[in-house]
Amino acid sequence: MEILDFDKENEYIDKVNTMNKNKGLKYHIFTMGCMLNENDSEKLCGMIEKMGYERVDDPKQANLIVFNTCCVRENAEEKLFGKLGELKNYKSETGAIIAIGGCMMQEKHILDKLHKSYPFADIIFGTHTINRFPKDLYNALLSTKKITDIEYIDGDIYEKMPIKREDKFRASVTIMYGCNNFCTYCIVPYVRGRERSRRPEDILKEVQDLANEGYKEITLLGQNVNSYDGGNGYKFANLLNDIDKIEKIERIRFISPHPKDFTDDVIEAIKNSHKISKILHLPIQSGSTEVLNKMNRKYTKEQYLELVEKIKKQIPNVLFSTDIIVGFPGETEEDFEDTLDVVRKVKFEQVFMFIYSRRTRNTSR
Repeated sequence: MEILDFDKENEYIDKVNTMNKNKGLKYHIFTMGCMLNENDSEKLCGMIEKMGYERVDDPKQANLIVFNTCCVRENAEEKLFGKLGELKNYKSETGAIIAIGGCMMQEKHILDKLHKSYPFADIIFGTHTINRFPKDLYNALLSTKKITDIEYIDGDIYEKMPIKREDKFRASVTIMYGCNNFCTYCIVPYVRGRERSRRPEDILKEVQDLANEGYKEITLLGQNVNSYDGGNGYKFANLLNDIDKIEKIERIRFISPHPKDFTDDVIEAIKNSHKISKILHLPIQSGSTEVLNKMNRKYTKEQYLELVEKIKKQIPNVLFSTDIIVGFPGETEEDFEDTLDVVRKVKFEQVFMFIYSRRTRNTSR
């Protein structure tokens, strides 16, 4: 893994911008999935607008249509293929460029289906090649050949990528990429790669720049933020403490932490800060120790409840939200009652509950 400067990609941004000059071209972007995907879409929008496109809400008014996909749940596939079907005639009538990227593109069976059933897509790019989108678009504009730009390595980190943020007061900041946990229900490590952390100085500069631009609230993003490793013993608690010192930032949030990595120094950082939100998202997924073991979550029901009680003692006004999967293979009525027992004991402020969705792991990794 390398940390690279995006500036060298500006060559293609400039080339496409020159090609598009005074043409009044429009683009539409369709984002599926989590806040990390939303952050990726903001980067795509930043690149696209520097290339001379203006955003529109209706895809059938666009010259460039971009899908940023998610593969966590099966219905995302159905949504993508449905949207592509709706655009087939529009594509043939107008010649609009259709680009499909994101997590779903790292799955071989999805690529096979796109090539077979939706050959009119012009660009297919993955989670590790988002930085090359300007080059891919430039090549697609010059050629009638389909561009497929997928890598199955863990990817590099690119700094200084253009970004077009959705909000003027709240911003998300990715602090790390990938995941090492390999929960049995989750495909993320296979499509996002292993954990790679950004340098502390790059994160702090981004947050400082946001503060200077008038942003008041930031959300730190990662598949497992509390396993952040900035090197030389610099961990997530250090990052929280340093961001807490940045003036003009009034609220700090983070998602998603893993209960097994929620260390005492992170609790202490939250306790001592007036800026870090006291509403903590702490995914449990199941209240049954047996199911948690099958999920490879690496904690028990009792350990989760002990962590909650420890946090409550240190931070008396803390509130919790969580994620729960129901219908995991082998889950019994008794297992589900264990989950309800945790819900009653913790008194979550908010629960995001999902029906188990089996995922196919044919990612060529």
